Amino acid sequence: MGRALGVLIWLITLGSVLLFASGKWWFPATISEHGPEIDRQFMRTIIVVGISFVAAQVALGWAVWKYRATPGDTTRAVYSHGNNRLEIIWTVVTAVVFISLAVIGQRVWAQLHFVGAPAGSYQVEVVAQQFQWNFHYAGVDGQFGRTDPSLIGSSNLIGLDPADPKSRDDAVLATLVLPVNRPVELTLRSIDVTHSFWVPPLRFKQDLVPGMAIHVHFTPTKTGQYELACAELCGQFHYRMRGYVIILPQDEHNALMALPPDQFQTRVGQLRQQYPIVY
Repeated sequence: MGRALGVLIWLITLGSVLLFASGKWWFPATISEHGPEIDRQFMRTIIVVGISFVAAQVALGWAVWKYRATPGDTTRAVYSHGNNRLEIIWTVVTAVVFISLAVIGQRVWAQLHFVGAPAGSYQVEVVAQQFQWNFHYAGVDGQFGRTDPSLIGSSNLIGLDPADPKSRDDAVLATLVLPVNRPVELTLRSIDVTHSFWVPPLRFKQDLVPGMAIHVHFTPTKTGQYELACAELCGQFHYRMRGYVIILPQDEHNALMALPPDQFQTRVGQLRQQYPIVY
């Protein structure tokens, strides 16, 4: 039985390694400037963890094989405290490896969260609620109208102040439209509970916390339409909370932004049909 169990452990380990090595179930192609570095960091991490996993499982299979029970063997197990020096060595080595991985992985995260968006970034305000995404566009004048939480209602989902002249050309849609190869700055807000903005091809995920305006930025590098999901359990109908991100060529995006609010919404609907969803 011990030999069979040892062999089974090795076979499961081999199957797990082949599953990852095949690349059959993997990330979608990245569409952001920081995405390749995120992928490289993931690969570095999975190689280190994979080596540790394989070594541990091979050792486990060997121990099960070598110290298996045999007929007629009445030897009692012997307790051994182990080797303090070896325990210190592998604890220090493990700490150094994983702390180094963590430090390397923080570089891209820090660039996206601790460094402000470049000058001239395209700006959109994102307001999440149960169970819907709302995207606030500044309109032709490039200035956002004032918002007030007390004005939020069924016909004013973000509390846009109609008395503010800057709000007259603003638009609020359930689709996020961005220009390609231009830095984008999003201001993330939630009007009820914690939500999470997640677009897998962007390699970007960020929580939206009630009472906070969270500024994030990134640069899309590929046109197309992509699905946006809420990655934080936010209530009974959490599974319904999804939206879409359309990334357009710069000239097409400029033409869209020059439209008045009613035509803007109609044109976004046309773009939803024009660009197939990329998964």
